[in-house]
Amino acid sequence: MLKRIEMFKENGFKDNALSNFLVHDSPYMKVINFNLKAGQELPVHSHDIEGQLCLSVMEGRGEFLAKEGKTLPAETGDVLVSDIAEPHGVRAQTDMRILVTIAPPI
Repeated sequence: MLKRIEMFKENGFKDNALSNFLVHDSPYMKVINFNLKAGQELPVHSHDIEGQLCLSVMEGRGEFLAKEGKTLPAETGDVLVSDIAEPHGVRAQTDMRILVTIAPPI
């Protein structure tokens, strides 16, 4: 089954909060689009389950957030892969579009 989603048309930006859109959900994976305006943040968090996640920066610039205040640069085209139990988050320096893939889905 092929499924086309026009993510940029389906999910815009919100001024007061990050915007999220469930792109795909199946027994094998979950895909979520998060849009953050400059200055917005998806706080550092983790999930007490087994699995991995992939955060892909589709547009914009900011930083990936990790435990103990550690950060990594995040720019268009960058991908962060980690265990889902590892603390993770994102802070936007410019408007950002992030695509998150979780396998297996939570």
